Amino acid sequence: MNLVLMGLPGAGKGTQAEKIVEKYNIPHISTGDMFRAAMKEGTELGLKAKSFMDQGSLVPDEVTIGIVRERLSKPDCESGFLLDGFPRTVPQAEALEGIMEELGKSINFVINVDVDKDILMARLTGRRICKDCGATYHMVFNAPAVEDKCDRCGGELYQRADDNEETVQNRLDVNLKQTQPLLDFYEQKGYLKNINGQQEIHVVFEDIDELLKGLK
Repeated sequence: MNLVLMGLPGAGKGTQAEKIVEKYNIPHISTGDMFRAAMKEGTELGLKAKSFMDQGSLVPDEVTIGIVRERLSKPDCESGFLLDGFPRTVPQAEALEGIMEELGKSINFVINVDVDKDILMARLTGRRICKDCGATYHMVFNAPAVEDKCDRCGGELYQRADDNEETVQNRLDVNLKQTQPLLDFYEQKGYLKNINGQQEIHVVFEDIDELLKGLK
């Protein structure tokens, strides 16, 4: 099974990726992992990617696409893969179509873990961290016994700067703007499957599992 996993920050995509990989024994391929592996192996494309990253620049599409092509050609992808973080744009999605054609494969599903933006805001702005021991809490899902006090050591809890409403709102807006054309692209291709990510984690996975059973 050849899958692409999508979802906005806070949708629980990472958790579902772990469950899919564990159940179906396919490699979880993220852009960051691919870049790190290519750089470690010292491949020509890996070294090119490193030169851009060392300068703090974005890695150009042709390099990223080349690294994806190399990774998907490896033996562990023969029975399938779960792509996470690629493609990010429609040109990358079109390039992925070309790679799959070269490999004699096709994408089975693009799974989008769909969660309402207001719920994502609550999820992403609710995190609190202990200044003393680093314990993590969530004001909705894992609240401390005493507000703003760590259960473990009594230390003061704080909110990270990138968890405040303005920053999170901007992050979600940027992601929405970026992903909508991709979702439209895959909707037209007939690959897109929206999964309700507002349910309990195990129920979200049950829905995904039901979708994938037919591919075994």
